Amino acid sequence: MKNLINAKTPIQNSPITCFKEISTWVSSVLDLDRLLELIIDTATEVMQAKASSLMLLDRKSGKLYFKVATGEKSEEIRKFEIDVGQGIAGFVAEKGEPLLIPDVSKEPRWYKQISESIGFKTRSIACVPMKAGGEIIGVVEIIDKEDGSPIKDEDMKTLTVFADLASMAIRNAQKIDQVKKENKDLREEIGNKYQIVGESNALKNVLSDAFKVANSKTSTLILGESGTGKELLARLIHRAGSRKHKPLITLNCAAFPENLLEAELFGYEKGAFTGAINRKQGKFELADEGTLFLDEIAEMSPGMQAKLLRVLQEGIIYRVGGNVPIPIDFRVISATNKNIEKEVDEGRFREDLFYRLDVVQIHMPALRQRKEDIPLLAMHFLDIFRQEKGLLDLTISEEAMQKMLEYDWPGNVRELGNAMERAVVMGNEKKILPDDLPISERKTSQPAMKVGLTLKQGLDEFKKEFIALNLKHTGGNRSKAAEIMDIQRTYLSRLISKYHLH
Repeated sequence: MKNLINAKTPIQNSPITCFKEISTWVSSVLDLDRLLELIIDTATEVMQAKASSLMLLDRKSGKLYFKVATGEKSEEIRKFEIDVGQGIAGFVAEKGEPLLIPDVSKEPRWYKQISESIGFKTRSIACVPMKAGGEIIGVVEIIDKEDGSPIKDEDMKTLTVFADLASMAIRNAQKIDQVKKENKDLREEIGNKYQIVGESNALKNVLSDAFKVANSKTSTLILGESGTGKELLARLIHRAGSRKHKPLITLNCAAFPENLLEAELFGYEKGAFTGAINRKQGKFELADEGTLFLDEIAEMSPGMQAKLLRVLQEGIIYRVGGNVPIPIDFRVISATNKNIEKEVDEGRFREDLFYRLDVVQIHMPALRQRKEDIPLLAMHFLDIFRQEKGLLDLTISEEAMQKMLEYDWPGNVRELGNAMERAVVMGNEKKILPDDLPISERKTSQPAMKVGLTLKQGLDEFKKEFIALNLKHTGGNRSKAAEIMDIQRTYLSRLISKYHLH
């Protein structure tokens, strides 16, 4: 089997033997590109054709592109694309019916520009469709016979069998990819690491808002410090919504310079730039009918902001190096740890894009704002890491838990998870002690007691912390909190909205 797949030339045998051989390959070979080459190479030899090709249909662009080609001009022909409905191959892809043309010079549907441009003389063509799940996915064609004889009806039957084998190979590869994706999604779905853990009022309010927007296409902007769980919230919104069976595609905008970010988002055509040896779909296309999560959106350059805005307005993209409009339908969720309104005010982020992304805004609270969740989170991470290490009897000492409750957690939930992992690995394997935790002994700072703030910023910090403290004390009851602070409930509601405490 391995020798066949690595063979330089197709096998030489009777058609029936070839079909049996290839059928075995189709069911067991995972290298789809090489398998398609073998199928077409074998078809060319069995049918004694001068040249042959396999073209796949790109439904988004409505074009056929050469996936495999044989013959003396095989490299040149790979540069071309054919519109659905254009020429003989385009007609077969459009109608789904095989076509035998004994003399192309007498055929009005013959698209001769390709043959003329590469200097390849063509007399006869046989072309048959490839189908998968009732849909046309491409075509297979042969050109002329080596001995100059015409292509016959019997040849069409043989060619159809090869096309069916190629379709089966593609279908099997798609099934394998789908199973891999479903397994990955399932692992993420049930994996403890993707849970949002907590019972605080602050977190309950966030989850309530998330479920409200889940079943809409509404653009959602998630704000919050690093490590608070913004991506987890985006995943929850996707999984709880009507698009949960479609892909969730994530991209960290800060991880790519502008030119690479454009290629990642929009994809690119073959030859669009040095190194673009094949066509590649971008994140926009991959998220079609699903959700696109753009993390660290405030790091996007002004040029990319303009391009993103245009996509959100028009619902159409163009791959880098392409000129074919590709319609897309996705729900966008974005996130940032920056004060994005300040970024807008200071001209670093487009105001019109901000309004497009900020239809619904959800603020993930910092861990210091929901300290009652720390014991739950600590036990959650302990369960994960002690199972990984096989330390099922490991516990947390009261002193270690108290130390965690007194700590500020500037890195939020991510820092807590890292601290617990370190404690499990470096501890005595029986009980996590205070010294096992890589955190300082300092107590939580008092509200607004920070250096480097203006007076207004300090007052805002104090108000925010003071209101949060009173809401916590009253279990989220705004009327009681307003009474304690001696202010009107309506004024309290405005402050809660202003400081994103709801």
